[in-house]
Amino acid sequence: MGFDGSKKWQERAHQVIPGGAHTYAKGDDQYPEEAPVFIARGSGSHVWDVDGNEYIEYGAGLRSVTLGHGFPVVVEAAQRAMKDGTNFVRPSPLEVEVAERFLSLLPGAEMVKFAKNGSDVTTAAVKLARAFTGRKLVAICAEHPFFSTDDWFIGTTAMSAGIPEDITSLTRKFHFNDLESIARLFEEHPGQVACLVMEAATTVEPAPGFLQGAIDLCHRHGALFVLDEMITGFRWHVGGAQTQYGIRPDLSTFGKGIANGFALAALVGRRDVMELGGLRSRAPRVFLLSTTHGAETHALAAALATIDAYQRLDVVGHLRRVGEQLRVALERVAAELGLSDSFRVLGHPANLVYATRDGSGQPSQPFRTLFLQETIQRGLLMPSLVVNFSHGEEEVRRTVDGVRGALQVYREALDRGIETRLRGRSVKPVFRTFA
Repeated sequence: MGFDGSKKWQERAHQVIPGGAHTYAKGDDQYPEEAPVFIARGSGSHVWDVDGNEYIEYGAGLRSVTLGHGFPVVVEAAQRAMKDGTNFVRPSPLEVEVAERFLSLLPGAEMVKFAKNGSDVTTAAVKLARAFTGRKLVAICAEHPFFSTDDWFIGTTAMSAGIPEDITSLTRKFHFNDLESIARLFEEHPGQVACLVMEAATTVEPAPGFLQGAIDLCHRHGALFVLDEMITGFRWHVGGAQTQYGIRPDLSTFGKGIANGFALAALVGRRDVMELGGLRSRAPRVFLLSTTHGAETHALAAALATIDAYQRLDVVGHLRRVGEQLRVALERVAAELGLSDSFRVLGHPANLVYATRDGSGQPSQPFRTLFLQETIQRGLLMPSLVVNFSHGEEEVRRTVDGVRGALQVYREALDRGIETRLRGRSVKPVFRTFA
């Protein structure tokens, strides 16, 4: 397996693109040196790099591809829309049709505004909450890794360069499954917290009563509850985690799987809050979301086709079944090799990740690098274990075989030293202060 073509593109990319990629999670520092750098095409659950190497892919377009790459009915719907024009000077009827259809999936959601990416809609939710409550502080869940590229969130990470302390000081943190930490936050900042922002679940499920308890605390203290459904929406349930867990957030944000990889995100919520960005409120107007490309017709048509597919096919059930098959099989392989404490599969079946640990049981980026290196050599591209609807029995079988081979090398590296098997430098966390 060679990467000569990728290496040529890689050098060109770094000359014109900071970091060589437009998304940090796709950067060179996230993959071993012996890895595909550029993907040429994809079909279903498979992708091909610019050198012609084929992989079963488990990244799912950073979790945005829930049906599969190039899923025919979605692509065809987008193509039909594009033939009639993608953007007009006034709204397209598709904007209303998709809005009505999307809201029908979410009990309690009354209005929606579309945009192009998750950061924009989540920041819009924060702005609405501040306007609605007249408060400044935003509370985010400390255990949840990412909410927005905007200053109010990024300023709280290790990559806070360029962001004034005046902005970052307005964001506070609480802890998942810890209602006392939320209550304490409200007590320490009485009448100052505009909203809580969190996911319903990540690799850890919400404790019984935690989500509703968080909502109740918000309402008791006059704040709004904002649910980030970027990942859980269209993976946990077609109606999002809010439907799965039976809660009603004041505002919620969707993206990724909403249009099977086409650029579309959504802010949904209560009418009385959302109307602050409309034309029927007497309150001071909120400049909510107003983007040139926010309601392009082909992305909306793709969303409509995606929703149709979810309601016609058992997409969520398939994601759960295939993910669970992978979890069980890979845990069995790890146990056979004595690696149950070193290689662990975590999370919801539709959004699995893995953890790599060294011989002392500590989280290890070098061992993650080794695992990636060895799975790539076996035709697997798996920064995570995120499946889509196009993964089937054959993909699972080939994946288990490939991971078994990779974990055999992992076992050898634990026994003899990782330097005996790892070729090149280690991967690094995205959020770090220096390159």
